[in-house]
Amino acid sequence: MDHPDIDSLLRDVAEGRLTVADAARLLRATPEVAIGYATVDTHRRLRQGHNEVVYGETKTAEQIVGIVEVLSTHERPILVTRVSPETAADVARSIPMQYHAEARALTRFGEKVDYLDAGFVAIVTAGTSDLPIAEEARVTADILGLRTESFYDIGVAGIHRLLSRAPRIASASAVIVIAGMEGALPSVLGGLVEKPVIAVPASVGYGTGLGGFTALFSMLASCASGVTVVNIDNGFGAAYAAYRILRSHATSR
Repeated sequence: MDHPDIDSLLRDVAEGRLTVADAARLLRATPEVAIGYATVDTHRRLRQGHNEVVYGETKTAEQIVGIVEVLSTHERPILVTRVSPETAADVARSIPMQYHAEARALTRFGEKVDYLDAGFVAIVTAGTSDLPIAEEARVTADILGLRTESFYDIGVAGIHRLLSRAPRIASASAVIVIAGMEGALPSVLGGLVEKPVIAVPASVGYGTGLGGFTALFSMLASCASGVTVVNIDNGFGAAYAAYRILRSHATSR
């Protein structure tokens, strides 16, 4: 039996032409739309709670437009990460999207954002040089339906800046911490708050900073228990990790 859309599938269940078990099996399948250079996953929301995100780096404007057009037919909102200003301008000539320059991200929201009932995510940076990563995390969190508050440039070189903001950060449902250099800030926050701490090593620092590897190793070796570490400069991954944690908690209540 062919089910081109969810409505027809649900009607067949309601009218007894399809069992609940068979419907569940069909819903777990992975519908896709092939457009030559890409195979777009149009069933991601049903499986994971949010639709596919497009990694824009190295893609042409034409490729991004084609993928976004498919996603627009099936799902909203839409996020494209790691897009240069030049490519974003070319995309905008074909399809309306908002460009977030510091985050290097394109977004296209639906009628409204359905925010998760999960408090807010604190996004903390050690320095101003970490802002592009933090903004990628913020934009990602926003499109996933997470509220955020930003706490920028409060690293351990002037730890009083962190301590004065610690009570508010501690009230967050999850904390994303971005730091380069020696990457010490997540360990400090990991010892101050009880909520999930997601650390992002930044490729910020001289010589032995090794393009973020020193911060990465430091965060992985953190003596603060349970700090989660994502890849270097991966603000998107940190926000998505926070979303998975908080969505799981919200849906299990």
